[in-house]
Amino acid sequence: QGRVDIVDAHFAYPEGDAARLISRWTGIPYAVTLRGTEVRHAGVPWIRRRLELTFRGSRLLIAVSDSLLDVALSIAPDIDKHVMIGNGVDTEVFRRCDGRAVREKLGIRPSAHVLVTVGGLVPRKGFHRVIAVLPEIRRSLGDVHYLIVGGPSAEGDYSAELRRQIAATGQQSHVHMLGPIPSRELAPVLSASNVFVLATSNEGWANVLLEAMACGLPVVATDRGGNSQVVCSKDIGVIVPFDDSEALK
Repeated sequence: QGRVDIVDAHFAYPEGDAARLISRWTGIPYAVTLRGTEVRHAGVPWIRRRLELTFRGSRLLIAVSDSLLDVALSIAPDIDKHVMIGNGVDTEVFRRCDGRAVREKLGIRPSAHVLVTVGGLVPRKGFHRVIAVLPEIRRSLGDVHYLIVGGPSAEGDYSAELRRQIAATGQQSHVHMLGPIPSRELAPVLSASNVFVLATSNEGWANVLLEAMACGLPVVATDRGGNSQVVCSKDIGVIVPFDDSEALK
């Protein structure tokens, strides 16, 4: 009805592609924010072509990490209206609090070491990589537990495979699958933990890293996507090579 000045699309496909079509039909300009799925989509030839059209037609291209901006420039190198704007974190919601009740509910002793990962239960998030090295960590450190927070996502549901891996390695009493937890209820779970780990194969800008940091946790993350840009100092965490189990351990 003539009241829209710009269409703001988050994720280049399919949202950015839809914004491009809307712009073509209506003449309304659009901006696109790249949030992480673009890496996977860039590997699909017909989607890559749609990404190129979307990037070239956008009034402004925003990426949440430098690595995503590099992906866009590899597809459409001559675009010039782009900027990197990292995500933020609400420190009123995510801050250190008392996590003892979480440990008590799970039967975890105050002296135990607790690792935690938050994310969709899909292979990309790397829960299986942490489970694989946990027995050796337990042999070294003793009482170690791993909290898995998350549920199925649009990428799929890897929960059955994770449960099988946990059972096969005899770690049912040390790996706790807590299911999805609303973001406003995550701080006690993070505060009950000692280290946040994200053994992911790809990320744009992982908000969960910032959320963990805001709750006082050091983080371990794989050198993928924007992880090294978020974990930018040894004071806040460690970046390890991807799929290097010794380094992760």
